[in-house]
Amino acid sequence: MKRLVLILMLVATPLFAVEPDEVLSDPVLESRALELSKGLRCPVCQSESIDESNAPISKDLRLLVRERLVAGDSDAEALDYIVARYGEFVLLKPTFGGANWFLWAAGPLMLLLAGIVGVVYVRGRSKAVAPQDAGLSEAEAAALRDILKK
Repeated sequence: MKRLVLILMLVATPLFAVEPDEVLSDPVLESRALELSKGLRCPVCQSESIDESNAPISKDLRLLVRERLVAGDSDAEALDYIVARYGEFVLLKPTFGGANWFLWAAGPLMLLLAGIVGVVYVRGRSKAVAPQDAGLSEAEAAALRDILKK
C-alpha cells in the first residue's frame, strides 16, 4: 500500500507544481488563486500554466497572485497588475484588443487571400488560349529525317 501511495505521489507531483508553502489558509482565496493561475503562462515553459510549471519564475508568479489576492485585489485587478508588470505574454489567452487584433485576424485573412489567388489562377488557366501546334518547319523536318536515318 505504501508503494502505491508513493507511486501515485511521484506520478501526480509534476501535474501541479504548487508547493504546500504557497497554499493560502483561506480556501476561498486559494480557489480564486488557482483559477487565476490557470490562465497565466509560464514565461520559461511557454506552453504550461504557472500551476503546472516548476520554473522559479512560475513560483514567483504564483506567490504574486496570492499576495495580490490577500491584499484585497479583485481577480481583474490582480490580473491587470501582473499583465502590467510582465506584459500580455503571460496570458494563456491573449485579449483581442490593441495590436493583438492583427494576430487574431492574420490566419483567416491569409486563408481568404489564398482562396482568392487560387480562384483567380484557376479561372485564368481555363480562359487561356491553348498554344497552336504549328508543326515543324521544312528545315526542322529535314534535320529530323537526317537524324533518324543515321
